[in-house]
Amino acid sequence: MQIIRNDWTFDELERFYELPLIELISKSHGIHCMYHQPGEIQVCSLISIKTGGCPEDCKYCAQSSRYQTPVSAQPMMQYETVLNEAKKAVDRGASRICLGAAWREVRDNKQFEEILHMIKGITALGVEVCCTLGMLKKDQAERLKKAGLYAYNHNLDSSEQFYKTIITTRTYQDRLDTLKVVENANLSVCCGGIVGMGEKVSDRLELLLTLCRRDPHPESVPINRLSKIPGTPLENQAHISTWDMVRIIAVARIVLPQSMIRLSCGRIEMTYEEQTLCFLAGANSIFAGEKLLTVANTPIDRDDEMFRLLGLKKRVAFADVKF
Repeated sequence: MQIIRNDWTFDELERFYELPLIELISKSHGIHCMYHQPGEIQVCSLISIKTGGCPEDCKYCAQSSRYQTPVSAQPMMQYETVLNEAKKAVDRGASRICLGAAWREVRDNKQFEEILHMIKGITALGVEVCCTLGMLKKDQAERLKKAGLYAYNHNLDSSEQFYKTIITTRTYQDRLDTLKVVENANLSVCCGGIVGMGEKVSDRLELLLTLCRRDPHPESVPINRLSKIPGTPLENQAHISTWDMVRIIAVARIVLPQSMIRLSCGRIEMTYEEQTLCFLAGANSIFAGEKLLTVANTPIDRDDEMFRLLGLKKRVAFADVKF
């Protein structure tokens, strides 16, 4: 097996990226088969438990209160509603349930207590539970772990240099500090980014370099293609090609061989053939369901058809969470 490395260089990543596409996919698929079951895909379901009204200024986000978007601030969902949504997702084959709240940071209040209750209830279903709630403090991360949380999502979004042009209300170091808090609480790290925001290829590779130099590597790495939301500063951003997606997924698989590489936002715009190339390149997880927080996602019946046509298998529910 390929040795797990934390000392990759930018030049190495760039050389991989510039390989002829067939050679690149062949290399990444070979590494994928060393560490994962080919054709096995983890299905994740994302539930927006607190939508809209976020004070941050992320230029891509429909939930920012700073922009006039179709999304308005909503109250937090009730426990029973969330649990019912989770059960439906599990019945459809999801083995990870992700809970998202449009917060800048976690606060010690009744809403946080309710989320802890949700985590306990969903964990009891025998699946992994992930949360994305913004910045965390040490004691909050520990309480999430104690409640049964398996993973915490906190994306870096892009390279540190390009990040400054997209977000000003939270620094890159703030995000790295949150990842450290998550790791110190013995939670799995879910961390990836967004392509298609106007960044250069070098920015995408710098993001991967930051991730693959972490020790340990993130357990899961979502690769999002920008969904252009009316009212946001990026609503007219040029569309990136599937070839760009395939190449960055392939490089991610090579330098992050053990991580789950998640084909995330933007999948609704991809054909079965385009998604197949992403799976061949090393993606082995998807978000399923009608929505990803606030944006449309691939209809469930289309995913079922794709799994049938490609002979894909859904990864079984994770039922060995230790506290």
